[in-house]
Amino acid sequence: MDIASLIGTLMGLAMVLFGIIQSAGVSAIWNTYMDFPSAVITIGGSIAGVLACNSMADFINGFKSAGNAFKLHKNDPSEIIGNIINLSNIARKEGLLALEEAANDIDDDFLKKGVMLVVDGTDPELVRGILETDLGCIEDRHKKVIGFWEKWGELAPAWGMIGTLIGLINMLKDLQDASSIGPNMAVALITTLYGSLISNWICNPIASKMSDNNAREIIMKEVTVEGLLSIQAGENPRVIEEKLKSFLSPQARELIMHKMKPEVKNNGEKEAGTGSKAGGWLDNHL
Repeated sequence: MDIASLIGTLMGLAMVLFGIIQSAGVSAIWNTYMDFPSAVITIGGSIAGVLACNSMADFINGFKSAGNAFKLHKNDPSEIIGNIINLSNIARKEGLLALEEAANDIDDDFLKKGVMLVVDGTDPELVRGILETDLGCIEDRHKKVIGFWEKWGELAPAWGMIGTLIGLINMLKDLQDASSIGPNMAVALITTLYGSLISNWICNPIASKMSDNNAREIIMKEVTVEGLLSIQAGENPRVIEEKLKSFLSPQARELIMHKMKPEVKNNGEKEAGTGSKAGGWLDNHL
């Protein structure tokens, strides 16, 4: 569970409820801020717009991906670089063919695929091309789902405004009772509130978190590609480590220095094997 996403979502809800209760009391939540027609116009209309922008399969996958924003996705640079160093030590001592046996203990499908290409003696440029194509397809699938939430976040406020305009039209066509103008105006503005909440409380945070997860995963897979090509080229494990750390920020490099065990860095005694699936953190829902 991603604690930051959970806390942020709950805090956002708490702030809205605090503002309502502090100014109008608890009863206002049900009596003033709950309006069924407004909810139908805003939620239903924005969902209809998103559906019109996507295929049915992409639309369903977008909804199913909501939980991914609250899952903790493991993209640990020290673990990935450690696995690459382990493999480079094996290849240096026993040759590239020895990596085939080591690949059986690798859980990361992307890394395993690359190792098998190297073992098969595939040309380095072809290895890079295959892995980068795979990487590009993963990113494209992720961006489709991210685009779903971005589009919904874009359409919800617009449909909220449409609901407000409908309410204003209904109010202005009958102005004989001046005392009804205020209450009717309040109801008309609720749809704008609903649209803003959908966009800024739900859709935009989910899209932003997914974009961040996608960027982290892509960087880690780029590290994997460079590491495999360096192993194939027969480079020194220490040189490979320094090359891979160049993908990271200075703070991340310092963190790796503290987290990587000495035997992983120098002797390659730890087994190569853990990591996220190559299909990507969204692919179970696609």
